[in-house]
Amino acid sequence: MKKLLLLTIFMVTLISNAQVQLKGVVKDSIGEPLEMANVLAINKVTKKMASYGFTDAKGNYKLDLEKNSTFEIKISYIGFKSADFEITTTTEDIVKNITLKEDNSLDEITIVSKMPVTIKGDTIIYNADSFKNGSERKLEDVLKKLPGVEVNDQGQIEVEGKVVEKIMVDGKEFFSGDTKLASKNIPSNAVDKIQVLRNYGNVSQLSGVQNNQDRVAINIKLKEGKKNFWFGDVTAGVGNSPDTELYLFQPKLFYYTPKYTINIIGDLNNLGDVVLSRRDVRGFSGGFVTQSPSNGTNINLASAGIGFLNAGARNANRIETRLSAFNFSYSPNKKLDLTGFLIWSSNSNGQRNINDIDYIDPATPDEFRDTETSQTSNTGLFRFGAVYKKNFSNQLNYNISGRFSNEFTTENVDSRLFSDVTETERATPYTINQDFSYFYTANEKNIFALEVTHVLQDEDPFYVAALENNPNNNNDVDNDGFDDAADDLGLDRTNMFYTLEQDRKVKSNQLDAKLDYYYILNGKSNLNFVAGTILSKQNFNSRFFQILDNGNEFNPNPDIDGIDDEQITNDTEYNFTDIYAGVRYRLKSGIFTFTPGVTFHSYNSNNTQYGTEFFKDTFEEILPEFEAVAQFKRSESLTLTYKKQINFTDVTQVARGIVANDYDSFFAGNAELLNSNSHNLRLFYRSFNLFNNTNVFAFVNYRKTADQVNRNTIFVPGSAVSTATSINSPLDNENLSASFNAGKRFGKIQTSIGGNFSYGKTYQFLNSNANTNEVYARGFNTRIGTNFTKAPNVSLRYRISFSDQSNTARNVDVKTVNHSPSIDFDAYLWNSVTLTSDFSFTEQRQNGSATNTFSIWNAKLAYRKDKDAKWEYELVGNNLLATGSEASISQGTISSSINERFILPRFISFRVRYQL
Repeated sequence: MKKLLLLTIFMVTLISNAQVQLKGVVKDSIGEPLEMANVLAINKVTKKMASYGFTDAKGNYKLDLEKNSTFEIKISYIGFKSADFEITTTTEDIVKNITLKEDNSLDEITIVSKMPVTIKGDTIIYNADSFKNGSERKLEDVLKKLPGVEVNDQGQIEVEGKVVEKIMVDGKEFFSGDTKLASKNIPSNAVDKIQVLRNYGNVSQLSGVQNNQDRVAINIKLKEGKKNFWFGDVTAGVGNSPDTELYLFQPKLFYYTPKYTINIIGDLNNLGDVVLSRRDVRGFSGGFVTQSPSNGTNINLASAGIGFLNAGARNANRIETRLSAFNFSYSPNKKLDLTGFLIWSSNSNGQRNINDIDYIDPATPDEFRDTETSQTSNTGLFRFGAVYKKNFSNQLNYNISGRFSNEFTTENVDSRLFSDVTETERATPYTINQDFSYFYTANEKNIFALEVTHVLQDEDPFYVAALENNPNNNNDVDNDGFDDAADDLGLDRTNMFYTLEQDRKVKSNQLDAKLDYYYILNGKSNLNFVAGTILSKQNFNSRFFQILDNGNEFNPNPDIDGIDDEQITNDTEYNFTDIYAGVRYRLKSGIFTFTPGVTFHSYNSNNTQYGTEFFKDTFEEILPEFEAVAQFKRSESLTLTYKKQINFTDVTQVARGIVANDYDSFFAGNAELLNSNSHNLRLFYRSFNLFNNTNVFAFVNYRKTADQVNRNTIFVPGSAVSTATSINSPLDNENLSASFNAGKRFGKIQTSIGGNFSYGKTYQFLNSNANTNEVYARGFNTRIGTNFTKAPNVSLRYRISFSDQSNTARNVDVKTVNHSPSIDFDAYLWNSVTLTSDFSFTEQRQNGSATNTFSIWNAKLAYRKDKDAKWEYELVGNNLLATGSEASISQGTISSSINERFILPRFISFRVRYQL
C-alpha cells in the first residue's frame, strides 16, 4: 500500500513537471470580464482534447499543457463570437488575454459538446466519454469517476452530499423510486452526457417561487446510435465455490424512441450480486414527493414487519437472487406522458452469527449463541403514473404504486442459557400508495397547487418460538433460562418445549391533502399561503399464546396465573388528525434569498383499546421556520435553515398488550405517550469551481428533541429475558453532526479529503432509571486516484473513524478506532483486455486492543476483441483471500457483545456477455 501511494505521488509530480501553463483574462468589447467562458485546447498532432477550463468571476483562465507542443485554442461564450488561435509551448508559461465580440452564432454549442464538464444554471453536464478509459461496463462505473459525484456504501448516488432523488433517461423516468436499477444496469457505452440537475423540481410553474436546493436528479442523454434501436447486453456465467455450484443469468435490454421507451432487466444468480435488497424493495416507489415544503408534522405509520437481514456479500454466507423488471414510458401526444413498471423480486439468503454476550448484571450468566438463519422474501411491485400538461398553466399528475410480499424466516439457535431454540416467522404484507396533484397558473400573479396522497398498508406477521424445557427442574436455582419469564407470563411449565405463538395485524389508512396558493408580489418576492389536513387511522391487533406438547392451545387463567387477557392481546385503534394553515414569504435581495414562514396546527390524537377510548390529546401549536440562501456565484452558495417539528408515534407504541420481539425480549406499549417536538438547525455550503477544478461541500446539523419517545427496559437481576415499554423522556435529547468534503483535480489526478463529526446525547431508561448515553464520533477519509484514458488507473482511499461512548448504566467508557485502507485498480490494455481489482483492509481496535481484522480482495479479467465487439469473456474472483467471517463489538442497554458474522466464501466464476 505504501509503495503504491508513493508511486501515485511520483506520477503527480512527473506530470506537473512536464507541463507549462497558458493563462490570461477573457473580457467583452467594453472591458467587462466574462465568467464561465469555455476554454478548450486541442493537440494539433493527435487532434484530441489536451486540456479544458473555465473563466472565474474576474475572467481569468488557465490551462495546463505539455511542453514543446502545438495546440489549437478555442474560447467561447454564449452570445459572443468565439476566439480561435494557435500556440506552440516551450518551457515557459504563456500569458494571452482575449477580447470577445458580440455575436449570435452557435459556435459555442459545438465547443461545449467537447467539454468534459460544463455548467448551465443549476445543471452540471458531464461528457461521459471524457471520463472513460474502456474498463467501464455500467453507468455506475462512470459515475464513480465524475468530480463532485459519489456512490456510497449502500449503492446510492450522492451529489455534494445529497442523495440523488431519481434518474431519468432522455427525460423519461427510469424505474422511479430507486436509482440503483439505473446505475447498475444501464450500459456505459450508451451514455453520452450525464446531466446533474440541482435544485430539481418537476413542475416548471413552481420553479420561480420555491427553493429546491435539497433535491437532486440525474438525466442521462443517450448516444445517437442508441435511439430507435434495441441496445443492452445479456450475461451468463457459471462457477464453483466450496459448498455449491454457481450460476448467473442477467439480460438487460433497452429501447428508446421519442414517443415510447421499454426497459427489461432480469437477474438470476447465487453469487451475492444483489441489485435490489429487501430494504430497497420496501422503500421502492415510496412514490409521493411533495412539490411544496414540509409543514412541520411527522407521523409514523406502524410497521410490524419481519426483521430481515439486508443481505450482502459482507454479512451473509448464502444469497440467491431473482429479479424480473419491466419499465415503460409512452407519450401519445405532446401533452400526455404515461410511465410505469412491474417488478418481481425474490431474495433468499442464509446467515450464521456467533454472539458472545456479557450482561451488565453479574448475577446473570454470560451467554454464548450460535445462530443459523434462513430467510426468503418474494415481492411484487407496480407503479403507473400519468402527467398531463394541457399548457404551461395547467399540469395534472396521478400516480399509483403498490407492493405485495410473501416473506418467511427461520432461526436455529444453539444457546448456552436457553439450549436449543427454533424461531419461525412469516408475513404477507402489502402497501398501496396513490397521489394526485394539480398545478394551475391563473395569471402571472397567481399560482395554485393542490396535492393529495393516500396510503393503505397492511402487515400480518405470525411468530413462533420453540424453546427446550426440562419440566423437572422448575424449582431449582439453576433452572432453564426461560423458566422465570415463563412463570411471569403465566405459561404451562410442565411441557418439554415452550412453544410460543403470536399473531399480529397492523392496518394503516392515511390521507394527506393540502392546497398551496402563490401570490407573486414582484420579480423578487412572493407569498405562499397553505392549508391542509392529515387524517390517519391505525389498527393493531395481536394475540400471544402457548401451544402445549399435545397440540392444544393453552390460555392462562388470570385468577390463578395472575395474567389477564388484556395483557396477552391487543385490540387498539389509533386516530390522528392535523388541520393546519400557514404562510411563507420569499424575498430576493442581492445575493440573498430569505424565506420566513409559520404554520398554525390543530392536533387531535386518541387511542381506543379493547373497545374503550383510553387516551385523548387535543392541542394547538405554532411552528415557525426560516431559510436563507446566499448565492455567492453560480455554483457557490450557503444555506441556513431552521424548522420546528412535531413528531407523533404509531399504534404499536401505544398498544398495552405483550408483544414478543424475540424469545428473550418482550415489549408492551404505553397508552399515554405524548408527541415529541424538535428544533432543527442546518447550515450547508457548496461550491463547484471549474476554474480551480475544485468541489467543496460542508454542512452542520443540530437537533434538540423534547419529550422524545424512549424505551424503558425492565431487567431482573439473574435473568437473561428482558421486557420493555415506551416512555416520554423527561430530558431533552441532543444531536450535533458536521461533515465536509473537498475534491480537486490536478490534470488526470483526482484527489479528495473529507471528515465528519457527531455528538449525540440520549437517555436510556433501565428499570425506570434514566441513564445518560453520550457518543462522540469523528472520522476522516482521503482519496487520490488517476483518470487516464490510455493508461492503467489506480485509486487509493484511507478511512479512519473514532468513537467514544460513555453510558452511566454500564459505568464504562468505550473507545473504538477503525482503520480502513483500500485500493482500486482498473486498466484497459491492447484495446481488448480489461483488468479490474479492489482490495480493502479493516482493523477495529477497542480501548487500545485490536479486536478484529479482515481483508477482502476481488478481481476481474475480461477479454473482447475490440470496443465494438459483440462478445466478451470474463473471469471473476470474489473474496479471493477466502476471508471467512467479520467481527464487531456492540454495546447495548443491558449487555455488551462480540458478534462474529460469516460471509460469502471465495467465488470463482466464468461469464460470457453478448452486447446488442
